[in-house]
Amino acid sequence: MSLKARLMSDLKVAMREGTQARKDAIRMVRAAIKNKEIELQQEIADEEIIEIISQEIKRRREAIEMFEKGRRGDLVDREKAQLDVLLSYMPKQLSREEIEKIVQDIVDDMNATSIRQLGPVMGKAMAEIKGRADGSEVNEVAREILSR
Repeated sequence: MSLKARLMSDLKVAMREGTQARKDAIRMVRAAIKNKEIELQQEIADEEIIEIISQEIKRRREAIEMFEKGRRGDLVDREKAQLDVLLSYMPKQLSREEIEKIVQDIVDDMNATSIRQLGPVMGKAMAEIKGRADGSEVNEVAREILSR
């Protein structure tokens, strides 16, 4: 079953069960998918859907941070519930050790020796990791490795 079909099936279940956070999160992702398909004028693959979901996850994390600063606990709870729903559609996330190994291999392949080479290292690392880890964590690992 494709990810798009799974989202539609899960939306129907959420509507029957009346789970608001699940329903809202899936609807937003489906809307973003539809917008992307209209923009490209073609159906999109699961890899692109995962990218869209990861963008939505990033938006939720930023919203949670802003709502916490604004002391809006009700909105924080809503965003966290939607974040949990979105995370369930992502591939298994890499551990810190797995990220370190991937980044170290890339650094070795590129013969990168200084923090000035962070951009190219991050470009290759994010292409390889793609949706399996948070970009800020990959950046943190790359900075540590290049600073040694």
